[in-house]
Amino acid sequence: MRAVVGEDSVLLREGIVRLLERAEIQVVAQAGDAEDVLRKVRAHKPDVLIVDIRMPPSNEDDGLRAARTIRAELPDVGVLVVSQYIEEGYANDLLGDGTEGVGYLLKDRVADVDRFVDAVRRVARGGSALDPEVVAHLVGRRRDDDPITQLSDREREVLAAMAEGQSNSAIAEQLVITERSVEKHITSIFSRLDLPPASEHNRRVLAVVAYLRG
Repeated sequence: MRAVVGEDSVLLREGIVRLLERAEIQVVAQAGDAEDVLRKVRAHKPDVLIVDIRMPPSNEDDGLRAARTIRAELPDVGVLVVSQYIEEGYANDLLGDGTEGVGYLLKDRVADVDRFVDAVRRVARGGSALDPEVVAHLVGRRRDDDPITQLSDREREVLAAMAEGQSNSAIAEQLVITERSVEKHITSIFSRLDLPPASEHNRRVLAVVAYLRG
């Protein structure tokens, strides 16, 4: 697995690189500004890009804009953005085109090495990885007319875990229920959200998108 790391803080960038290398993920390039991120990703075409939202040259959302450009130009490259804070508008911008091969983590999550590496691998393989705090924040903003409000409390818990990118077995372990129960809840979620029959993966993505956009 090959990665490009975009982070203007040298210490944090070096820390991320070391974590990835210990996990046997090859870091093919590093970048300290958004323009260099674009150059390096276009040149190396890695499996995944890990990039800070706020980067030079403007130190605003340059990293996010670079991430969206990469998603448009190179859809096979997974994109995992990291941020110091929950920035709801940025999260919605990033997820506007779907959740496949995309992740959003708070920087504090990097310290949880196993979870961080798992998120990197999941995004590189086309899955999603959303920070639990980001998900919880978005959950708190449900509209009264949101179809998500039709879900039971347990179904919302299952959908929140899906939004984090967890597998059925991981959801079952977290909620202390059987995988069969998880499958039943997911089927109910698809029905309540009026998602047409399609591949299981595509319906999971659509359900998560509905959850985040509500």
